[in-house]
Amino acid sequence: HIPVLLGHGEGVTRLNTPTRLPSTLGDERAVSVSAGGGHSLALTADGAVWSWGDGGFGQLGHGDQQNQLLPKKVEAFADQRVVAVSAGGNHSLAITADGAVWSWGMGGFGKLGHGDEQNQLLPKKIEAFAGQRVVAVSAGGSSHSLA
Repeated sequence: HIPVLLGHGEGVTRLNTPTRLPSTLGDERAVSVSAGGGHSLALTADGAVWSWGDGGFGQLGHGDQQNQLLPKKVEAFADQRVVAVSAGGNHSLAITADGAVWSWGMGGFGKLGHGDEQNQLLPKKIEAFAGQRVVAVSAGGSSHSLA
């Protein structure tokens, strides 16, 4: 049990009813959310990605391995419009408006799609999809991804 996945700050480890996040997600409306093994992603109407929870393998996309107790904007997408996100066991995926697929987090089993098993602390474009327009992604469980 990891007490940081809820995104409600320090000390909030359990909620018995649906409860709005205390963060405003930059005053934007959330249009999609995805829950992973210990982290969560939210996509806002302006195409920004927010993450919180367990960051132990870089799956939050902030360039470090720190846990986040509250939603934090993934700044690596500042110049991109993201249209879909998916959180996996310890990794994350996103699709940008141009159809490119990005991955970050734990790279074991090659699940990030970069031809290796290296962890990625920041979103990295999957070059294998160059020239193709991907329309959906799923980070699956702890050892695979689909696009």
